[in-house]
Amino acid sequence: MQIQDKIAVVTGAAAGIGRAVAEQLARRGARAVALVDRAPQVAEAAEYINREAGGEVARAFCGDVCAPDFRAEVFAAMEKGGEVVRICVPAAGILRDALAVRVNRDSGAAQLYDADVFRTVLEVNLVHPVYWAVQMLARIAEARAAAGLKKWRPDQAIQGVSVLIGSVSSRGNRGQISYACAKSGLNAAAKTLNAEGMFYGVQSKIVHPGMVNTAMLEQLPDGHFDAHFKPQIPLGRLIEPAEIAEAVAVLIENPAISGPLWADAGLAPMA
Repeated sequence: MQIQDKIAVVTGAAAGIGRAVAEQLARRGARAVALVDRAPQVAEAAEYINREAGGEVARAFCGDVCAPDFRAEVFAAMEKGGEVVRICVPAAGILRDALAVRVNRDSGAAQLYDADVFRTVLEVNLVHPVYWAVQMLARIAEARAAAGLKKWRPDQAIQGVSVLIGSVSSRGNRGQISYACAKSGLNAAAKTLNAEGMFYGVQSKIVHPGMVNTAMLEQLPDGHFDAHFKPQIPLGRLIEPAEIAEAVAVLIENPAISGPLWADAGLAPMA
């Protein structure tokens, strides 16, 4: 599906992969791009895109991406002109890394990973992206029904594409029990949404980035990346957000790619 003239929604768009995706979509001619984030800096990201585009392409929405009412408001606002959202990239995410079990050296007592933190990570990294993608699918399904259209046919254009942001951690990673579970779950979500969504001509795909140069990596101690991770990456460096954004654009525009796409710089499964 061509990005040109389409309406898009991107979450986590204040910085990192989300912002890079929003910029990429604008450069490829999207008619309008909703930049969604809980951080107020999302307004600055939208202003930057509009300056680069020389017009009003980006629109900022500041709020909780896990809130259903906020999600519905964003879609309704973007669809006021009568055209539905046809690109959705829910890129917001969080890390809350810790071992599943940690034993206190003094007492010998085992401490379990906090269950409430686990649920929060799943809510942001799994439930939120699935339901933003589902929201777009629902709006396109309603639009087709209103137009008297039933099952999509191959001679018709692709009606919409959602791209979920996975991770190499979906293969399992020490110290990331909650994050790995969430990202692994996105694999099944993408395949399920694609199987259901193609009834309406809507594709769902997923890209799995490796170690990307974003604020998330600031949690690593100084020198930790060079000492422990860099030797495992054949490319020999961090991936830039813009490189992931280019991969997302390819997934949107090439209907033959059903995913998953590994944009991992050759990083092997982690133990």
